[in-house]
Amino acid sequence: MTEIYYAEDDPGIAGTVKEYLARKDIKVSVYGTLADLGQALTKCLPAMVLLDWNMPDGRGDGLCRWIRKNWKELPVIFLTVRGDSTDIVSGFENGADDYVVKPFALEVLYARVKSLLRRSGNMGGQYLSCGEITMDLNRMLVRCRAEEITLSAVEYQVLLCLMRNKGRIMTREKLLEQVWDVNGNYVNDNTLTVTVKRLRDKLHQPVCLKTVRSVGYRMEDMDEYA
Repeated sequence: MTEIYYAEDDPGIAGTVKEYLARKDIKVSVYGTLADLGQALTKCLPAMVLLDWNMPDGRGDGLCRWIRKNWKELPVIFLTVRGDSTDIVSGFENGADDYVVKPFALEVLYARVKSLLRRSGNMGGQYLSCGEITMDLNRMLVRCRAEEITLSAVEYQVLLCLMRNKGRIMTREKLLEQVWDVNGNYVNDNTLTVTVKRLRDKLHQPVCLKTVRSVGYRMEDMDEYA
């Protein structure tokens, strides 16, 4: 199911949008403040963000600008109470892809969401996320808690294998085969142990990277171990 993050402080509007889009096979996670939405984005990326322009803790343009700095291709639609040209211009200047004026018909919002998802293509194929770790495959960037992390080529490949197989055990043999053997670089088992240790250190000991004793490793989403 496609997931969207929605910044909205009106429970009535948020509930109506959430219920309607659920019938269209779209899961909506609602956040009552910009800070809550920003925190959620550092943990896991949705397919799209719906961003209400006027929130209790500020305007949406600042958060939109931050989103663009960190996730260039993440689709954003902002919602404004009026068809105010100043808000609309500011939204596009700060990286929004589209806008919808309140009050809006649910059918109109869904049409905009569906259109933008189609235009943005397979955004999920560009970004991988688990816990507080995100990977931008197009730019080969890794972030943890929104901090950009510098990895060696081998560390990046190990993390990529684990992230692409999130929720599944990657045996030590499989990781050695995919990261080293495929390139003709045959190494001993201890090399993988050292590489994973360095990876953990750089990623601030992430709890989402699990060791399966005597077998291998597994990435787990937050809700699997909360």
